[in-house]
Amino acid sequence: MLWFDIFRFSFAALFVGLHCVLMAGLFREWRRDLRFTLLQTKPAGALDRGGERPKVSVIIPIRNEEQRIEGLLRSLALQDYPDAEYIFVDDCSTDRSPEILRRFAEKTAEVRIITLTENFGVNKKQYALSQGAEAAAGTLLLFTDADCEVPPCWIRAMTARMLDPRAGLVIGPVFKKGGGKGFFQHYQCFDHAIRYLYLTGSAGIGAAGGGFGNNLIVRKAALDSIGGYGRLPPSPTEDAALVAMIRGSTDYKVYAAVKPDLWVRTQGECAWKPLVNQTLRWNNGGLFSPDPMTRLNFGFLMVTISMGIFAIPLLPLIPGLWPLSAAVLLAMTMNTLSCLSLFGAALPGPGILALIQIIFTPAYFTFLTILGFCGVKADWKGVPVKN
Repeated sequence: MLWFDIFRFSFAALFVGLHCVLMAGLFREWRRDLRFTLLQTKPAGALDRGGERPKVSVIIPIRNEEQRIEGLLRSLALQDYPDAEYIFVDDCSTDRSPEILRRFAEKTAEVRIITLTENFGVNKKQYALSQGAEAAAGTLLLFTDADCEVPPCWIRAMTARMLDPRAGLVIGPVFKKGGGKGFFQHYQCFDHAIRYLYLTGSAGIGAAGGGFGNNLIVRKAALDSIGGYGRLPPSPTEDAALVAMIRGSTDYKVYAAVKPDLWVRTQGECAWKPLVNQTLRWNNGGLFSPDPMTRLNFGFLMVTISMGIFAIPLLPLIPGLWPLSAAVLLAMTMNTLSCLSLFGAALPGPGILALIQIIFTPAYFTFLTILGFCGVKADWKGVPVKN
């Protein structure tokens, strides 16, 4: 009985303590990001260093995006940062995407279109991004996706975060577009925000292991120091692999930004099946990351969350397991309140659905973890992604 008491209470203390440490990391990144608030209201010239603004290359992979790319192109046309080039990597598209890109290039300065007729990568998107990175002329490389929309000051805001010479890479938040009714739409929004909360907290304690690849900027010198984008190990989540290598193999720092001047919006999934596929790919990327620290940290988090969820149906038989479940629900409550505090303008408001997702989120993470350990693989645009 003594060992059982030690196990259940030490588990609860460890799990809640871990989240308190992550919340401290989140607070640290929030405070660090505050210094850039004034820069977002200044013209692009305020970023001059030595009389010259950093050259930024915006890299966007494209594969059959005719239904979703118009919003991105409209938002790129409104950018207030003049020293940027746009590199679109057309990855074997068979729809009208190339035609749409050509029209955009005709009326926009410094647009380059790289057309791939074959993709030789294990991770197809990773290969396409490597081609764009190799062709980039900028000292800073900024990444997003075709289904995103970015604020008018996005390039300037992300560039401002790189004025710290120690910064090798900065991740920014991405939120699903709201507007739909029901729990499915509500959960998508919170899922993205909670994941970014974990990413920010990890960055704040020096253990960054992931980021959203559709809102990420990297210093070209930092990328060159690891051998270039093409040297990343194959991974279901190439963005996480990049973050881990910059953090673990260079002297540069990885930071996370939280202010609204760089919030990116992306289209939500239309049903549970594509959402499960998307989030399974992210989950597998953490569980089977080529980076040992990411694999250990993410795996520990998912396994401990799963233990708390597995304890719930056992409570009628073993009531003493309550600290395991209580710790998980307490941590999820902390996450939800932090998300509403930092990102409330991008999320559905508090209410009964927010309370339901406090329970649903760890259960869903447990479901994805089981799928991952059972060898279930996700796909990207119909192409299976290896773990």
